[in-house]
Amino acid sequence: MTRYRTILIFGAPGSGKGTQGKIIGKIPGFYHCACGDVFRSLDPASQLGAEFLEYSSKGQLVPDEMTVRLWHESIRKTVDSGKFKPERDYLILDGIPRNVSQAILMEMHIEVRRVFHLSCPDRDKLVARLKKRALRDNRLDDANEEIIRHRLATYDSESKPMLQHYSGVTRHDIDASLTPIEVVHKILKGLLEETGTLERE
Repeated sequence: MTRYRTILIFGAPGSGKGTQGKIIGKIPGFYHCACGDVFRSLDPASQLGAEFLEYSSKGQLVPDEMTVRLWHESIRKTVDSGKFKPERDYLILDGIPRNVSQAILMEMHIEVRRVFHLSCPDRDKLVARLKKRALRDNRLDDANEEIIRHRLATYDSESKPMLQHYSGVTRHDIDASLTPIEVVHKILKGLLEETGTLERE
């Protein structure tokens, strides 16, 4: 089974990983997949869509096996359609894996080459970002501050330990409070290092 060469963009909700993933995904040789977009494309009238909404509306994480199954089905479709060409493209992931259990489940599918950690210790700044995004994009899961705070606490307890799980992978810690163009500049520097390393292998 082919393992996709993968770049993880990692950070708390509101840290800007989706914005960065979209920017990098427009560069030839990279394909961006955001787990949140996979979930939001679900039909809420379907059984799977209803199950997802039951968790997301409470700010809870979707069960790991369901998450990985949905993600893998989505990726296979992009390969079949030719949008993502694994022999040529790096896969850019944000929002998945969300915890160590998902990371272990996904090891058969992905080879993580770099981790870009968007760090923002100022939680109030993240809350403000998410509220602003909720108004702009009509994302109801981001509108309630109590749910936002719960998601941030869940990130700290369940997602952040992944940094230790990927301790053997080259990691770039980036200040998420920088402007988007400053953040993307730092990510591009790391990607240039990675593609140069690949050419020498």
